[in-house]
Amino acid sequence: MDEQASSEDDWAAAMDEQASSEDDWAAALSEQEAVDGISEDDIETAPLEYLEDDSVMSMDDDNPNLDVIMDIPVTIAMEVGSTEIAIRNLLQLNQGSVIELDRLAGEPLDVKVNGTLIAHGEVVMVNEKLGIRLTDVVSPSERIKKLR
Repeated sequence: MDEQASSEDDWAAAMDEQASSEDDWAAALSEQEAVDGISEDDIETAPLEYLEDDSVMSMDDDNPNLDVIMDIPVTIAMEVGSTEIAIRNLLQLNQGSVIELDRLAGEPLDVKVNGTLIAHGEVVMVNEKLGIRLTDVVSPSERIKKLR
């Protein structure tokens, strides 16, 4: 019973404190009104105009203006394969270790843009540099389906 009476006393003290802070707030507002010479009755709301969407993107004939996104950088990655490995085994890897992947030799690589699969391809060498030749591009509708 003492705990309940104590919590009620705490609650009452908190309510009194809130009431006194509201009184302090009201006093500060009236003091500010006296300094500024402006009361709440003098304040009017500003009329708001209807805003129209005049953004750069145009959706005429379902062909949006893509010029606004053409210079945005994206990350493109080629994924040979993947596997799951316990941290214990990962820490034991050293030079010459072999990790088995979920792909067969000769199987196409995944080409991902910002983590989203967009194509498959094969590794090629051009002027002593590695590259990838796209063999299959995922259709936009398939990419959208995978995002959902």
